[in-house]
Amino acid sequence: MTALTISNAQARALWLSAHGLATPPTGKLDAPQIIRDLGFVQLDSIQIVSRAHHHIMWSRNANYREPMMDRLLGKQRAVFEHFTHDASVLPMEFLPMWQRQFTRMREKISRSGWWGKIDPGLLSSVKARVAEEGPLCTRDFEHVQSGPKEMWQRPPHKRALDFLWFSGELATCHREGFTKHYDLAERVFPAHLREQKVPDEQQIDWLSRAALHRIGFGTQGEIRKFWDATTVAETARWAEGASDLVPVEVEAAGGGTFKALAAPDIEARLEALQAPTSRLRILNPFDPAIRDRTRLRRLFGFDYTVEMFVPAEKRQWGYYVFPLLEGSRLVGRLEAKADRKAGTLTVMNRWTEPGVRPSQARDDKLDAELARLCRLANLETVQHL
Repeated sequence: MTALTISNAQARALWLSAHGLATPPTGKLDAPQIIRDLGFVQLDSIQIVSRAHHHIMWSRNANYREPMMDRLLGKQRAVFEHFTHDASVLPMEFLPMWQRQFTRMREKISRSGWWGKIDPGLLSSVKARVAEEGPLCTRDFEHVQSGPKEMWQRPPHKRALDFLWFSGELATCHREGFTKHYDLAERVFPAHLREQKVPDEQQIDWLSRAALHRIGFGTQGEIRKFWDATTVAETARWAEGASDLVPVEVEAAGGGTFKALAAPDIEARLEALQAPTSRLRILNPFDPAIRDRTRLRRLFGFDYTVEMFVPAEKRQWGYYVFPLLEGSRLVGRLEAKADRKAGTLTVMNRWTEPGVRPSQARDDKLDAELARLCRLANLETVQHL
């Protein structure tokens, strides 16, 4: 079968459309549908302006506000929390297709020397407390720290809670601030979803097709890494047996092409393709459209690294830098920080990408977007240093 050729301009437009960034973030808000369309939204505790999951949602619809995610999780049970490539929220209706991930994570942790030995007695006692007392957070367990605390170190009760959470025996019931409260999975997950038994191969097929649907086109590695819930071999077997996938040659930003697989409806997507909105967007560093840095560089020619774990003296840009998207180009970077007590959003630095000409129109667009970002974070004014 001859591969379909996708130009770089088409690839960018397809990519942004698949990730909900091709149209203005306006209109009636349907937060569950945004998560459903994306597949998942990554959670992150760092709050420089607004936490990643809030920012990602707001980038798709500017009517989104921070308290909405807690309602989707706690009161409405519209989403559940678990691990894709990182901690994320997923639509609750995906739960039957996530059973293998609970098993995979339990086995992975059990084999991990980094995690440490799991005490079965501690697991039983922690789960028994949750069963008897109801939702608990890590602060409800006593622990005396001995010796210096190392980065990422978990006390025994926290490791037990997380092991049971990764295994699907406990689930996030709700959050207070960003503090996770754990409850028995059967008291959080609807029975009709939790009790469904889906064959493993059917889960692999669903996961792979759902990933490809949400990215439009990608290599086998990119399809697999979307959820990070299948192995390399499982994805390869699926791709070999899926006769309706479309082989494509995608033009890269720097010239040349790369081979990929596309969704069965790729030709219809190409025919319906429209130019992305020219509105300027401030993207979160963990936005799903840009989180794969290799793919980002290949499609957009944008070299981007999150430098929060890079020593300050070695950073090229800054601790938390937001990419700026305009149309189908990443035109710059922004370093900004919120002071919620003072009600201010402070812009410390702004950089323009090579080949992008400064313009008053773009400055005006950025000012408008900063004002909108203030509303998300409940801030009042923008301050430029």
